[in-house]
Amino acid sequence: MILPRFYPIFDDADWLARMLPLGVRLVQLRLKDRAPADLRDQIRRARDLCRAAGAILVVNDHWQIALEEGCDWVHLGQEDLDRADLDAIREGGLRLGISTHDTEELARARALRPDYIALGPVWPTILKKMKWHQQGVEKLTEWKALIGDVPLVAIGGLTPERAVLAFAAGADVASAVTDITLNPDPEARVREWLRVTA
Repeated sequence: MILPRFYPIFDDADWLARMLPLGVRLVQLRLKDRAPADLRDQIRRARDLCRAAGAILVVNDHWQIALEEGCDWVHLGQEDLDRADLDAIREGGLRLGISTHDTEELARARALRPDYIALGPVWPTILKKMKWHQQGVEKLTEWKALIGDVPLVAIGGLTPERAVLAFAAGADVASAVTDITLNPDPEARVREWLRVTA
């Protein structure tokens, strides 16, 4: 499967409304600490925005709502895998992306035959605290050799400049969060990302 090489992650459908018109074609909606009704509304809105733009929407974690609302993709972290009904996800036709950080997690992910595997944090990240500080681009090369044709997503501390290094090391897709959302001009930053990943 060939995925777009730029994969921003946003915490509100309002971001999608701003960024999809710029040419973003793969996006994750990562909603945390939302009321159930708000979750569903956000996912529905993101689904409709992505369909109108011809973009791929990946719903982080909330696989049940993704199924119920007719979404196509879900992303699960390792903790999410413990709680998810993977049979229901596959039977419902959802494509699956999985986060990995070490060889044990990679082995678990590979056994589930996901549609992409993410490795992070490649560089230090301020998004969330985790025991892995910095994986390094060398690990991207190692992961890509192990997973073969499965798309490899690099995440954690990425910038457009670092994305070039990640691609050279073997990543197929570069993901970004705070590099965009904390930028004083997020639209300009996304345009820069799109140039680098074209």
